[in-house]
Amino acid sequence: MSTTAIVPEISPELADSDFIKEMSRQTRAVDSYGSYDGWPVDRLLAPYIVTKEQRREIPVIGDPDDVLLARVKAYHNAIAALIEKECKLMAVPLINITHEGFGRALITVGKLVVMDRTLRDVHRFGFDSYSKMKDDCDKHLAVALEIIGKYPEVAGL
Repeated sequence: MSTTAIVPEISPELADSDFIKEMSRQTRAVDSYGSYDGWPVDRLLAPYIVTKEQRREIPVIGDPDDVLLARVKAYHNAIAALIEKECKLMAVPLINITHEGFGRALITVGKLVVMDRTLRDVHRFGFDSYSKMKDDCDKHLAVALEIIGKYPEVAGL
């Protein structure tokens, strides 16, 4: 990210949410070279915010790069960590993305699939705002917890 790029700000109440804290943790976890050490949270998470204009400019030809794939993994790892925090059972994200940018993200708890999401145009992965990213996570989290509540014996296997 260049120093002249606009870094979207995170509101104080959103910055204090479990979701943003977990996204920060997971994004730093996939940074094996420590490139993001010392970065503030808003700068660290800025690449997840992609406006409609920016999305239109991103070509979908060629393989998604490793940095983008790391962001997709970090996002789904954060959802899995929040599921785990809520239900006290291990949640495991499984992500498979083809070289064309299509694939699937699953999260399992025990033998139970609690999230099954088709990924398309991964080249353009991102959200309009931090709040929309959190809303998307909350939606998946609520469905996952509902499924776990409905089938606790399978989730406990």
